[in-house]
Amino acid sequence: PVFAGMNGSAIENFSCVIYNVSRMNCTWQAGRDAPEDTQYFLYWQYSRYDDAMECELYIKDENGRNVGCRFQNVTIQTAVDAYFLVNGSSNESLIQFYDKYIKLYEIEILTPPLNVTVNCIGDSSGCIITWQQPLTSHWKKKKCFEYEIRIQNK
Repeated sequence: PVFAGMNGSAIENFSCVIYNVSRMNCTWQAGRDAPEDTQYFLYWQYSRYDDAMECELYIKDENGRNVGCRFQNVTIQTAVDAYFLVNGSSNESLIQFYDKYIKLYEIEILTPPLNVTVNCIGDSSGCIITWQQPLTSHWKKKKCFEYEIRIQNK
């Protein structure tokens, strides 16, 4: 495909992470050959049928250039790939856009399991450890979760 804009002007190292159930951070680096006055703008949409949303709160570098974005109240609606687009503007030249599809559930950092309890029998014949699945911004089947338990005798 042919992209309008100067080679090396599109953003690089784009990544996003969802944390604390409903917050999402996306970060990127300015294109290595982008003019100094280049400013970038992030848009994303859950699917091609939804409206695109611009970044709510940009993260800026020391020169005032947008290098990231913070979103609140993000929900993972489906397993469909969300679409991200970062375009740029400059007075010197056209800036190439960057786009990427991401499955939101793959970038979610889960909270720890809830209500962890340990009941040990006095004669040291064993302990029963129980917990509830962590909070998440979307519904997951319980069988999708894997847990690791580390027990230390002290």
